[in-house]
Amino acid sequence: MLRYKIMLNPNSLLQLDFTNIWHPFTQMKEWMNSEQIIIERGQGNYLIDVKGRKYLDGVSSLWVNIHGHNHPYINKAICKQLKKIAHSTFLGLTNVPAIQLTGLLMEIIPRNLTRVFYSDNGSTSVEIALKIAYQYWQQHPETRERKRRKFISFTNAYHGDTIGSVSVGGIDLFHGIYEPLLFDTIKIQYPYPLQQNLTQKQSEESSLKQLEKCLETESQTIAGLIIEPLMQGASGMLNTSAQFLQKVRQLTKKHGVLMIVDEVATGFGRTGSMFAVEKADIEPDILCVAKGITGGYLPLAATFTTENIFSHFLGEFNEYKTFYHGHSYTGNSLACAAAIANLELFKKEKVLEKLQEKIYYLIQGLKEIEKLPQVAEVRQEGFMVGIELCKDRSKKICYKPEQRAGFKVTQAAVKKGVFLRPLGDVVVLMPPLSISRKQLNLLLDVTKQCIIEVTRDL
Repeated sequence: MLRYKIMLNPNSLLQLDFTNIWHPFTQMKEWMNSEQIIIERGQGNYLIDVKGRKYLDGVSSLWVNIHGHNHPYINKAICKQLKKIAHSTFLGLTNVPAIQLTGLLMEIIPRNLTRVFYSDNGSTSVEIALKIAYQYWQQHPETRERKRRKFISFTNAYHGDTIGSVSVGGIDLFHGIYEPLLFDTIKIQYPYPLQQNLTQKQSEESSLKQLEKCLETESQTIAGLIIEPLMQGASGMLNTSAQFLQKVRQLTKKHGVLMIVDEVATGFGRTGSMFAVEKADIEPDILCVAKGITGGYLPLAATFTTENIFSHFLGEFNEYKTFYHGHSYTGNSLACAAAIANLELFKKEKVLEKLQEKIYYLIQGLKEIEKLPQVAEVRQEGFMVGIELCKDRSKKICYKPEQRAGFKVTQAAVKKGVFLRPLGDVVVLMPPLSISRKQLNLLLDVTKQCIIEVTRDL
């Protein structure tokens, strides 16, 4: 009892954190020597720390929160499920919430996708997709003699942190050290007009030519292509047009290569539509989702496939066509109950319909930020925004990594009551879809102020 009372003290809590906890994507030497925020609760679009200070959640708690924190409707759904059962294995059993959630998901995903495999995070949803694509071709009667074992991925991609998902990633800072552990993939240049000194159209055409040439010569060895649709997230919010995505789909179809779309970050309204593929009007062979699927409440992910892919895993026991993959918490009842409530809220509160006006308002506000001489470029798709900073836009001079411009801007924002996280020198804005116009205005104003104040001294 005494220990519990001590642990309510902010200083004691922080000391225990510094002494025993290892945080993700964090240089712990710096962390342990800096003042840190301890979040105790959340309300609406705000995070509240142990000292009662409020912070607008400008990145949706790492892109997961949809309807705000502590939402009564999702709270009630979880509590109701808790009175029944929290979890039972999905191996050899099924459960009511997982089945009901599947029915709701089948109403909103592309129609060609008829099967879902549940897991617990974005990395595993991608890992599953890669393994399904690989095993599909090993069991395909027409390709057994010429095994398709390679994958095409894009430069700057981020698909997660497990070994398979890292293998198809393309961010050297995150992935380079693990290279000896990874399998090789064919890397296609992802459109990055600012870095290439090209127009968006030229950059996309260059990538498509490279992809087409690759498919023409190597398609018989390729199991699948994986892409983040419309917007690469962790690379710094790099966007492409819907036409680019359409042409990628056309090329994969033409050459008989499975197209895997990673909607972990873009799914559930982030781009303005439920899924980014809707904007391009395409149907992938495999679709991965996670993050926003439970509204930001509990870990859950899903990998969708076509009936054709699924059919190649059917057979007698002694044919060993089973997909040998699973997790202890697959189809977790609590997480599925939260996901059901999340999807019901999309309909109940007309989230996507109301979002369009907020996206328009966001676009107008970003135009003012883009005028700043310290801003090289603003990239935006729906509620996904990347503001790339620079020392001198006219001379195309970037900040040095050690200057940490993006980090300093977001730290300044926290002091003004807005929580943001950067990606290098890209300031990311990805608020909950429930954010109000007044709160959007605060987000934009603080971001602009902090860019001006911080870069003045760099």
